[in-house]
Amino acid sequence: MSFRFKQFSVDDSRCAMKVGTDGVLLGAWLSITTRKKKIAVLDIGTGSGLVALMLAQRFPSATITAIDIDNEAILQASSNFASSPWTDRLNAINVPLQDFLPDEHFDLIVSNPPYFVNSLKNPDAARSTARHTGSLSYEDLIRHSNRLLDPYGSLALVLPAEAEEPIISLAKSYDFYPIQLTRVSTRRGKEPKRILVTFSKEQMYYCEQGALAPECYTTSLCLSHSADGRRSEEYKELTKDFYL
Repeated sequence: MSFRFKQFSVDDSRCAMKVGTDGVLLGAWLSITTRKKKIAVLDIGTGSGLVALMLAQRFPSATITAIDIDNEAILQASSNFASSPWTDRLNAINVPLQDFLPDEHFDLIVSNPPYFVNSLKNPDAARSTARHTGSLSYEDLIRHSNRLLDPYGSLALVLPAEAEEPIISLAKSYDFYPIQLTRVSTRRGKEPKRILVTFSKEQMYYCEQGALAPECYTTSLCLSHSADGRRSEEYKELTKDFYL
């Protein structure tokens, strides 16, 4: 299926995991705090390349490397990149994170990782690999991000809400600290289903007013305020540069 956004299209017909809200949230939500003129970004588990394309649109100075263990996904992402306005800044590579040995460090690493740790495996092998942490554990994700990230860079993830405490604890063991956290619920009054979190080696963040503070900036986001699933105003505002 092909999805049309304001400035690009995404075909996910060859991908095990399809275009979904998690990727859109991550691509629209995250921020880059580095002041470098040129930014190197790594998208781990890129799938169709959705998040990489969103970041290419948002950050004109960013060069984005997208990796995935699934060769079909990389072929799909490469095709989507070639059809975009930013093909010269996007590169897709078929390689597991554990074997990825680039010549550079990255200013930003992003990932919408596999997360159904304890659920029943899907009989479709490709879809199962994309959805379960058997091929990429949270431990590997944090450890190799630590290896690949610039000392002043940041790591941004979208995860199930129940992973909040374990991932923050694990990240701290590698001297990563949460600097921004948004808890996402589907409806007003419902428990959060997802978290969006950014980690940094520095225990500081820039708030909207530009001041520095020593704690994690924490917010919440509700995707819909109505029973019919219509997008909330806050979700529409977040994604206004992408959805038609």
